[in-house]
Formats: sequence, C-alpha cells, structure tokens
Amino acid sequence: MAPSESHFEFSTVTGYFLQDEDSTDPATFDYVASNFGLISRTYDSDAEFDPDGQKTQWERLAYTIDKMNRESNPDVCFKLLFLGRHGEGVHNVAESRYGTELWDCYWSLQDGDEHGNWVDARLTELGIAQAQIAHDAWEKQARHKIPAPQSYYVSPLNRCLATASVTFKGLLGLPHTEPFRPIIKELLRETLGLHTCDSRSPKSAISAEYPDFQFESGFSEEDPLYDAKLRESNSARDARLRDLLLDIVARDGNTFLSLTAHSGAITSILNVVGHREFPLATGAVIPVLVRGVRRLGPAPEMPGEPWFPAPECRVGF
Repeated sequence: MAPSESHFEFSTVTGYFLQDEDSTDPATFDYVASNFGLISRTYDSDAEFDPDGQKTQWERLAYTIDKMNRESNPDVCFKLLFLGRHGEGVHNVAESRYGTELWDCYWSLQDGDEHGNWVDARLTELGIAQAQIAHDAWEKQARHKIPAPQSYYVSPLNRCLATASVTFKGLLGLPHTEPFRPIIKELLRETLGLHTCDSRSPKSAISAEYPDFQFESGFSEEDPLYDAKLRESNSARDARLRDLLLDIVARDGNTFLSLTAHSGAITSILNVVGHREFPLATGAVIPVLVRGVRRLGPAPEMPGEPWFPAPECRVGF
C-alpha cells in the first residue's frame, strides 16, 4: 500500500540563542561579537557528555541537538538553521539614494540609473566586505567547534551566490568538501515581482559564473517566478518559504543546515517557524533551532493575499 501523504509542522525551540529573547534588540545586536548569539548556559546532557567541563559551548549544543533527535520519535526532528542575509547590493544603495517611496513606485522597476545596473543585483564593495566579515566570524566560531553545516543552500540571485562564495569558500575549520558546492534553490528568493533586482539570471549564466555550485532538480534556464507587473504579497511569500522548508526537511536528513538568502525570505522563514521578528542587517547571520513534527495529510493551505501592482508615484516625484 502506498504511504500516506504527510507534511511537517514547524516551531522554534527557544532558549539557546539571544535572538530568541524579547530583550535582544535587533537594531543594535552584533552577531559577530556575540558568537552568533549563542547563550552561555548548561544543558541537561552536560553530565553525560562533558562531566569534566572540557567541551565548548558549541560542542555541548551540538550534542544536545543530536540527543534530541536520537531520543525523539521518528515523526519528530530538530534542525539548526544558520540563516545568512546577503551583503549589501547595488539595489540597497539605490533605494537609500532615492528613498523607499520613490524606489517602490519608479526606480525599482527600472534596470538601473547613471550609477549602474541592478537587474539581478550584485554586491557592492561593502557587500563583499560584509561577506568576508561573515567568513571570518565562521572561522572564529570554528575554533570553538561550531557544528559545521552539513548542507548548504543558496538563493539563485547573484548577491546571494556571491555572499555564499565569499563566506564559505576555503573556510578553515569547517570540513565541507572543497570545492564549495551549495545547492541552488529556486524558492529561496527575495519577494518576487516588479523589482528588477529580484529577477534572476538564466541558469547558463549562473553556471558559467559559479561552475561548482549545484542546481536543484528541475531548475529551469529562464526565471519562472518573476512577474514584471505584480509584486508578491508578504503572506504569499510566507507560503512559498513554507513550501521551501517542507521540501528541504522532507529530503534532507542532516541536522545542521546553512541557507544564504534575503531579508524578505528570512523574515518569512522566521514567521513560518514561529520565531519572533528579527530583521537582519546586510551580511548578518541568525541561528534558529527548529522542531519539525510530521503530520498526516497534505500541508494545510496558507491563506495568502493577492499579488499587487506597483504604487503610483505622488505628484512632484
């Protein structure tokens, strides 16, 4: 008999990272200075794993999560997601130049201005430097035995591909296979539509620039998601990122996962797993411990607001 259809229901396991706590201000939080937000604390498993107090906080956390998975029933899993936002892109600079209102109603619909092109926007020099800061931060945490991601996922947009490359290539202390070969996931995108910075390059162009990166099965040559006339609503984006997580958790048995994505995508992931709102600065990283419970039947529909056209520019702009 064919197995019944099932899906995962997600929640955040709090108490392990400062970003989980309401007292932590996202506007001033420094993920580098705070060891990615890892809370210094004891765990119930310390007595068996570290009776002499010789293990690092990261080693003890990794053991605790592995123990959770070993001792849970087969329909429950725990995943530690390292969510990284891309470094500053040329589109971020353009939005700051014109202001969000004028950006949304006019400039985001253009291919660029006299300062440059932002279709499938690339990193600025600052954005590259922010990705290097993330590289150095990972290298520092590796010395404290941070659990290395066992799987790496990345958005197909260039600013994320570049950020992942700078962050993880040649990273000392993390035993991922060189060359660095993350999996490009179509759904791990920024809010879709209208903004030309959020349209992706053809598959052949991505492959030519990042030949070692892997495409998920079925990845098409041309962008199947971008709509030049309508913008994705936040609730529709939540549903898309929920589908992404369902796909990853159903297919990937690993525990420690890295996802290099966008502010909107990460906002939706946090919402889907029940995490508090925590906006990330460009280049920043947030770890989230997620509990997945397998439920019988298809995933429930997520009510989504319709996509919408660009706002009209006010007279005088």
